Amino acid sequence: METTRQNRIARLLQKELSDLFLRQTKALPGVLVSVSAVRISPDMGVARGYLSVFPSEKGEEILKNINANIKTIRYDLGTRVGKQLRIIPELKFFLDDSLDYLEHIDELLKK
Repeated sequence: METTRQNRIARLLQKELSDLFLRQTKALPGVLVSVSAVRISPDMGVARGYLSVFPSEKGEEILKNINANIKTIRYDLGTRVGKQLRIIPELKFFLDDSLDYLEHIDELLKK
């Protein structure tokens, strides 16, 4: 069960990360990265971000690129939310494949 503080911080991080990725992916035409969810640990030390990438074929490549630049992303996030958080949590990103799963279920139901 997540506390109210965890939920507030998770929403703040989701909003700021979404804005960061929107600005970074403007240079890549035809690619959209959105942050579908952020889960934060009870000690506020680790934040797990779930990313939805369109087109989904480029998901693994985009995720590798993001994980390679995780320190700069954390720094940029710290400059944005540094006044609101004492410690910027360590970031970990994962692909959110719920939309692909939903499409697969729809295809199975149509058969």
